[in-house]
Amino acid sequence: MEYTRVFTGPKPKLQMPRGACDTHIHFYDDRYATVPNTPTPPPVGVPEYRQVMDWLGLERVIVVQANAYGDDNRLVMDTTAELGPDKARAVVVVKPGVADAELERLTKGGARGLRIMNLLGGTLGLNVAEDMAARIKPFGWSMLLQLNGRELPEHEAMIRRLPVKIIIDHIGKFIEPVPVDHPSFQCLLRLIDTGNVWVKLAGCYETSLSGKPNYEDVGVLAKALIKHAPQRMIWASNFPHAQAAKFGYPDEAALLDLMLDWAPNEADRKKIFVDNPAELYGF
Repeated sequence: MEYTRVFTGPKPKLQMPRGACDTHIHFYDDRYATVPNTPTPPPVGVPEYRQVMDWLGLERVIVVQANAYGDDNRLVMDTTAELGPDKARAVVVVKPGVADAELERLTKGGARGLRIMNLLGGTLGLNVAEDMAARIKPFGWSMLLQLNGRELPEHEAMIRRLPVKIIIDHIGKFIEPVPVDHPSFQCLLRLIDTGNVWVKLAGCYETSLSGKPNYEDVGVLAKALIKHAPQRMIWASNFPHAQAAKFGYPDEAALLDLMLDWAPNEADRKKIFVDNPAELYGF
């Protein structure tokens, strides 16, 4: 799949509010070295993503460090700078032992979060989450956690101890989807109720068994989360869909329009697209 296509398909039905933010995208560039044996999609850069922003009606974006680049944050920081401080922030990966001077440099460049990836060979796992939370707290960063949501009860006590704002990725990423009364989903609701945990509404196609067009099994969870706490939800496209070869390339406009069903209340959508990301990432 080539990602350098021109985005000229039907526009979404959903009209985005001013200041709408896509809170999770990646860039790939052959000029930057990748971690050996790490799956890497074809190159895709700022020009392609600007087409997506225009197509979907987005004004802000969070560029997230891709697994392929380990803790080499040059690409994520370079593209964040190219997009500009009025439009972009970064979520990076730094290892234990990173110097405060490096954290300060990244912060000045737009970094506002640290990625913990407990799946697919991520550079940082949950085993370092507490130590890294203590390191990033003075810089005002949040922590992005991606794990199999079915394992949340095992980590609930630790997540509650983390002294920074926490974002749980990909609608909890329950592999496979669970019913809303499942103990692991109820654990997610309890974590949200601490007031320190947010959930990212993204990547439904990566875990859904019911599939296109509505991903109903994951949609049930998304709707329950939004009903429970719209003030703790954020949205993301997950562009350029790094696992498209496995799951099929989704239609960004169709994914966005799912929010008309998941969050039918316009006030809730403004929180999800504008207010909550602004609070988390400092727009």
